[in-house]
Amino acid sequence: MRAVLVGPPGAGKGTQAQILASELSIPKVSTGDIFRANVSGGTELGKQAQAYMDCGDLVPDEITNAMVKDRLAEEDARAGFLLDGFPRNLAQAETLDTMLDELDVRLDAVVELVVDEEEVVRRLAERARIDNRSDDNEETIRHRLVVYREQTAPLVSFYEKRGLLVRVDAVGPIEEVTQRAMAALKSKA
Repeated sequence: MRAVLVGPPGAGKGTQAQILASELSIPKVSTGDIFRANVSGGTELGKQAQAYMDCGDLVPDEITNAMVKDRLAEEDARAGFLLDGFPRNLAQAETLDTMLDELDVRLDAVVELVVDEEEVVRRLAERARIDNRSDDNEETIRHRLVVYREQTAPLVSFYEKRGLLVRVDAVGPIEEVTQRAMAALKSKA
């Protein structure tokens, strides 16, 4: 299975990616994990990314794309993978297509975790309270949702037009969301 997980911040992507990848016996490939591995490993790409992160800037697409390409070419990802946090925009989706063409593989599914915005605000505010994260106040959360709508949400129609999209109701107990997501993935296998 080669799949992408999309959804707004607070939809449960990180949680579901970990569980689904384990259930499917494929690696979870997240940009956060890739950044950390490259930085801690002292790779050239890691050094370049660190320079941007040290300044508080986003890592440019070309560095992110190169890291993802290297990760997808690793042995454990040959039989499948679950992408979490990539692609984040249409340009990255087109780059992913090129990467997969070069690896001679195709995506099987794109799972959209669907949660309404008020539920996202509630979840992230609760997480901020529990984790004592002052950066996740309501104004910041709502701004992240605007950025998601502008940059990442267009991926939904991009993949829907290609027949790859499956929507999963991401409200409810984690186990129920996982069951829905597994059923959606199996429908695309």
